[in-house]
This record gives sequence, C-alpha cells and structure tokens, in this order.
Amino acid sequence: MTQLKRLLIPLVLLTSCATQEPSGLTATLTSSTDVTLSWRPTPDAAGQAVEYAHDPNGDYTVLQFASPDTNTYTHPDLIPQTPFYYRIRPYYGPASAEEDVTLPPGDEVSTEDGHEWAAPQKGNTGTHPARSPAAKPTNFTATVKHANGILFTWTDNAQGEHGYLLEVRPHNTHTFQVAAALDPDTHSFGLITLPTEKTATYRVRPYTYGEPTNTAHQRTGG
Repeated sequence: MTQLKRLLIPLVLLTSCATQEPSGLTATLTSSTDVTLSWRPTPDAAGQAVEYAHDPNGDYTVLQFASPDTNTYTHPDLIPQTPFYYRIRPYYGPASAEEDVTLPPGDEVSTEDGHEWAAPQKGNTGTHPARSPAAKPTNFTATVKHANGILFTWTDNAQGEHGYLLEVRPHNTHTFQVAAALDPDTHSFGLITLPTEKTATYRVRPYTYGEPTNTAHQRTGG
C-alpha cells in the first residue's frame, strides 16, 4: 500500500439480521442496502482500522481509520449475493508535533507543476520499536507548494511499523482524521488538500496493528 489518500467505500447489498461474537463486534442489517457495525473500542489505542473482506481468510480492505473512541460504522449501498466479513484492528504509535498550515486563497496551480514533489519518499528505517515513545517522528515540517498542495517531511525514528499515517484536523473541528496511509520508512509526502483543509492542523505517526476483534459476517441478498 503506497497511499490511502481518501478512503473509498465499496458498494455492496446486504441481507440477514445481526451476527455477534464474544469479543464484541456485531454486524446488523439496518436496511436492505446498509449494514451497521458496532464494537467496544480498545483502551489506549491511537485509532481503529475498520476492515472488510469477501473471505474470512482473504485479504482485508480498510474502510476507515476511525478515531480511538469510535464504536460504530455504517457500510452502505451494497452489492447483492455476496458474503462480507468485517473486523476491527486497533493501531498504536506516537504522533509527531503538530503543524498549523494556512494555504493561499483560491485554487491556482502552475501549469508547470507536475506534482513530482508529492510522491512519497522512503529512506533508511529508524531504530526504535514503532509503539515506543522514542519512535515519535521528529523534524516534522509542512511546506506550502501552492494553493492546494503541502509537502510534509519528517525524520523516521520507527522500526517495524506497518506504515505511516498523515492526520489532519480542519479549522474549527476537534478530531483528527487520516488523510493518507503510507508505506513503512516513508519520510516525505505531498498532500493535495480538500476545500475544507485551507486552514488545518497536521501531524504524522508510525503505526502497528494490535489484535483484531472477532469476525462478523453478513451475506448480501436481493
């Protein structure tokens, strides 16, 4: 995975009622096209990855990197006659210092800018376990490139991370959201911002996964 700039929600269609396992994740059909997940958040996690797959032993896809206290997620507008399996994985890792960024007004971008600067850059790995305080990224810097673009650089101090998460908190909001998911050992990345991010606060963190919840299953109908 090189980047998860804006997480995509696949289209699927579900039937049946609810499944529940001892560790707390449930999948409940709330209409013929929507399923709602509910779970108990893991204490002290930096956040939670909401994932799905079509095979319980197959590859899981991240639907959302949720905040630490989130305990529900709705997966809407789904495709018929297909099995779906869900799980939640807490993740851990120390965040960098925060950077406040205000972009220039407007949307003007030079026609000569091919955004080569935005490609993720990787280097040597850090030396500290990714969940340890010493793995905190240092020298986190935000450089405005144009009215919609910011180049972020930092020092990778983590070893053994699953990757890096670039997080954003738009002005007048209170919760950080994941803007991009990056490969391990990344130390530079350029973000093309959303209109709501003209003024925002940013940070970056290495992350590693904890143990997943039980798997909750539904099958599409229709």
